[in-house]
Amino acid sequence: MPQHEKIDYVEFPARDLAATQAFFESAFGWSFQAFGPDYAAFSGQGLDGGFYRSGLVARADRGSALIVFYSARLEDTLDKVKAAGGLVVKPVFAFPGGRRFHFTEPSGNEFAVWSE
Repeated sequence: MPQHEKIDYVEFPARDLAATQAFFESAFGWSFQAFGPDYAAFSGQGLDGGFYRSGLVARADRGSALIVFYSARLEDTLDKVKAAGGLVVKPVFAFPGGRRFHFTEPSGNEFAVWSE
């Protein structure tokens, strides 16, 4: 149930909607619901959201918010991201509280994964 004045949904651009869907299905086991040819929604992933067809990308170095996944097994997740076609843009590094890496998915959007 949506909560009053809490973050409820997130949307991302996707240059290649089919490739983005395939990446998240393979790397993270997501499923999507299509809403026409230009939008695909996901749910049950910690925060519901969707991808819309666009030539733009969400990158932290361009001022976008960075969505960060949690992993109990960082190297396993890194291997799955690579196998699914993700491009590692910041290799695993330590930060206060743990370690993380950043990657882009096939449409060019940047995400990160962290672990203790």
